[in-house]
Amino acid sequence: MAEKRTVAFHTLGCKLNFSETSAISRLLEQEGFEKKPFEEHADVYVINTCSVTDNADKECRQLVRRIQRKAPESMVVITGCYAQLKPAEIAAIPGVDLVLGAAEKFNIVEHLSNLTKGDSAKICSCDIETVSGFNASWSVNDRTRTFLKVQDGCDYNCSFCTIPMARGKSRSDLVANVVQHAIDLAAGGVREIVLTGVNLGDFGKGPDGNKKNSESFYDLIQQLDEVEGIDRYRISSIEPNLLTNEIIQFVAGSKKFMPHFHIPMQSGSNTLLALMRRRYKRELYADRVKVIRELMPHASIGADVIVGFPGETDEIFQETFEFIHSLELSYLHVFTYSERANTVALEIEPVVAVGKRHERNKVLRNLSYMKQQYFQQHHAGQQRKVLFEGNAKNGMMEGYTDNYIRVTTPYREEWVNQVVEWTL
Repeated sequence: MAEKRTVAFHTLGCKLNFSETSAISRLLEQEGFEKKPFEEHADVYVINTCSVTDNADKECRQLVRRIQRKAPESMVVITGCYAQLKPAEIAAIPGVDLVLGAAEKFNIVEHLSNLTKGDSAKICSCDIETVSGFNASWSVNDRTRTFLKVQDGCDYNCSFCTIPMARGKSRSDLVANVVQHAIDLAAGGVREIVLTGVNLGDFGKGPDGNKKNSESFYDLIQQLDEVEGIDRYRISSIEPNLLTNEIIQFVAGSKKFMPHFHIPMQSGSNTLLALMRRRYKRELYADRVKVIRELMPHASIGADVIVGFPGETDEIFQETFEFIHSLELSYLHVFTYSERANTVALEIEPVVAVGKRHERNKVLRNLSYMKQQYFQQHHAGQQRKVLFEGNAKNGMMEGYTDNYIRVTTPYREEWVNQVVEWTL
């Protein structure tokens, strides 16, 4: 019997990428490939890239160089956002054999069967305007929690962002399909589903991006709440202008949707929000936080913030700092602005010095740490439900409370994949 071909994966970037890597992995395993850890020797290496920051581009190049040293005869396939945005640039990296754009990554089996090592790198990419259709995907590395992709692409045109160019127009799965995926995942032992997408609140435009069906994100969460076997759902991230009162009220009354919101802010200054082409003002953001806190005082609320965006003067940064300080947030994800080709932000002045961008990042990360400490101390002594995960690290296991406080405790086999009442 012929030896099985082996494949190894590496994922850069967001949760959406992780769920898509899992889907691509399942396609190859169905074709008889055996999955190997990325550190080991494999016949095919697949790198699923991100292009949100410069660092992700650099990391991709370093990974290819590492494979070249370790396994020069192996096939190297690059897919993901960087592959869609700059296919020729990637194809020119020595050692790359195949570049798959947004429409082609799920046709990887077919492309690999027509590929010979040693040919020049083959680019299979198309104009992002023509990308349509929706490929459901979910991560299954850890049985306890899975990231389920329900939406892809984005119709917004934020001035700093390349995602619409990399992933195409906003499109989504149908509610009935998502519900069926949740039922199947529950049957496989999954206890928690994190709903993911590029612009999750925009769910309902259907697989081709035309809003022919009248489904909405609110419809989706109502139906998922009824699925037997799934104990917990989380909403990975939702734009403040799409986070309606009815969604907040529904989560507040739900047994399964966790009191945990991640709401991108990007800036606390209306001047900068306008330059960023965001679709809300700081007043709306503050109102969303206020409504959540009134209905769920215990909820975890996280925010994304970009520092060093062009036009961010010291005064504007101070405005953002004070705005965040005034809000009852639980943590921040702080991003240092980096220039991306073909974005409107490149025309905005004044440009913030790179050193200053890093200083501001540090200031907001310190603020995030203080917010996180305060949030956790505020819940000390309370009893909350913790779902423990299976992966042991140095004899310890970890899990999260409903409101996203991480708990670490000595490993106990009987707690794996179980919800345990825990005193914080």
